[in-house]
Amino acid sequence: MSEYRHEVNIRLRVALGAAAVAFVIGAIIGAGAGSSSATSLAERYVGEWSRHEWAAMWHQIDAGARRRFPLPAFEAAYRSAQVTATATELHVSGSTSETESTVSLPTRVKTRIFGTLHLPAALPTGEEGGSTVVLWRPYLTFPGVRPGEALTRKTELPPRAPLLARDGSVLSEGPATEPASKATAETARTSPLGAGAEAVVGGVGPIPAAERAALESQGVPASALVGVSGLEKILDARLRGTPGGTLYAGSRVLATAEPHAAAPVRTSISPQVQSAAVEALGGVYGGIVALDPRNGQVLGVSGIGLEGLQPPGSTFKIITASAALEQGVTSLTTSYPAESYATLDGVKLENAHGEVCGGTLIESFAKSCNSVFAPLGVKVGATALVAMAEKFGFNHSPELPGAAESTIPAAGKIQGELALGSTAIGQGEVQATPLAMGIAAATIGERGKRPRPTFTLSDQPPAAAAVTPRVASEMRTMMIAVVTGGTGTAAAIPGVVVAGKTGTAEIGEPCKTSEGGAETPSCKEPASASTDAWFAAFAPAARPRVAIGVLLVKDGFGGETAAPAARQVMEAALSAGL
Repeated sequence: MSEYRHEVNIRLRVALGAAAVAFVIGAIIGAGAGSSSATSLAERYVGEWSRHEWAAMWHQIDAGARRRFPLPAFEAAYRSAQVTATATELHVSGSTSETESTVSLPTRVKTRIFGTLHLPAALPTGEEGGSTVVLWRPYLTFPGVRPGEALTRKTELPPRAPLLARDGSVLSEGPATEPASKATAETARTSPLGAGAEAVVGGVGPIPAAERAALESQGVPASALVGVSGLEKILDARLRGTPGGTLYAGSRVLATAEPHAAAPVRTSISPQVQSAAVEALGGVYGGIVALDPRNGQVLGVSGIGLEGLQPPGSTFKIITASAALEQGVTSLTTSYPAESYATLDGVKLENAHGEVCGGTLIESFAKSCNSVFAPLGVKVGATALVAMAEKFGFNHSPELPGAAESTIPAAGKIQGELALGSTAIGQGEVQATPLAMGIAAATIGERGKRPRPTFTLSDQPPAAAAVTPRVASEMRTMMIAVVTGGTGTAAAIPGVVVAGKTGTAEIGEPCKTSEGGAETPSCKEPASASTDAWFAAFAPAARPRVAIGVLLVKDGFGGETAAPAARQVMEAALSAGL
């Protein structure tokens, strides 16, 4: 294999689509009016290099090199060298000098791993067709490399830093080891909390293909194990430390660096809350997220708490009621007739268990009357309902790595009273995560200010207010009634005022027409085996220190299964003195 082919093959190992590293080159123009054509060419070439004008550079190399290295290969060779060296900046650091066939530029190269390198960049030049050209070869893509040499790197990561809970105790520690089997994509490090920590900590594994190029440019070896799920992935950059190793030009050492371990990373996770969240979920498929409403700090996560999307059922009435109160279409004392269902577009939307309920807005919310809130959603209208949901965070990124976006259709896609009424009670095409409903509860607890979730101990500034303090106060009153005498009494904690909302979401098609058309079509509460159980709450109600979202998939009714799970986690949070 020829020298040229061998060297370009080395440099083309990095895919053309790899993320470009900023490579800023500042040239010191040392020549005056008497500069030779070779010096002028070199200075021009470096200027184009500093601006990543690959095509302009390519057109100034000799014709033979252009044939052997088409523009894509030429560009890829430069980018590959930058990645290999982890280079970020290059500056000419002295006067340009010229010999009979070479223009030399002393350079200062800044790298992520190897510090600042002082290396000569020597451009061989010659005449071709009456013009001066750079006699280009692959070794010219990085200073200090000589003809016949290839730029290579060997790097290693330091020991992975421990992952700590908010109280400084260990969540995860020890080396990142190979997965137990090829069938396993990841493995967990050791933790005193055992499986309770794994639910939020996640695991380590081989570098995902989509991240390989970016991590290589940071000096992470291709064989390294990195965080691939949970907090190990979210905080990977802070946990893995700075790589060390050796940069080679052929067999010559250009630079060396020692690996540096990162400091332990402290998170917002509470060991007590985390253990309680895992225990409360048990073997049920679902998810729980607990957070501090004052600052958005996540206290515990279990199951699919961050990414599980399901219809939120009646927990969505928090948003519907907020919109109705804000618009003034209802008040806490507005009275509604006791009914077992509401008829929208000729279809009955029934209350849970066919219950007859109504009364004031507070009573209707406490009993979770579909017969009241489906028509109330129609009064609010699709535009206002969707706008309120978006103020609570729907249709926006939750700003928490690994968390899914909760969604509600655009107002124009919610057609007809039945679709609007179903949306207002958390059915239809509304999709939410336990995190989203926990944030909805926290927003009410924080007087209308929506917290931004975080896994760090920093105080995140809240997002724009979702509702006014007045509306938040009225919603707090209604949510307290849910727990003191409504559908959520199983969430009550002795000596603590809890504010919450139950939800029971139907799985599949909620509305079916009666056979033969003899009866009005109806939307009935299905059997518990085909419903998701939800609960969203905060406590203490006056000055909340914990907010929670609970989803138990196909596990009955919110007040019967999700509410007790929420109580267990909230008790742990309050006992921990948060």
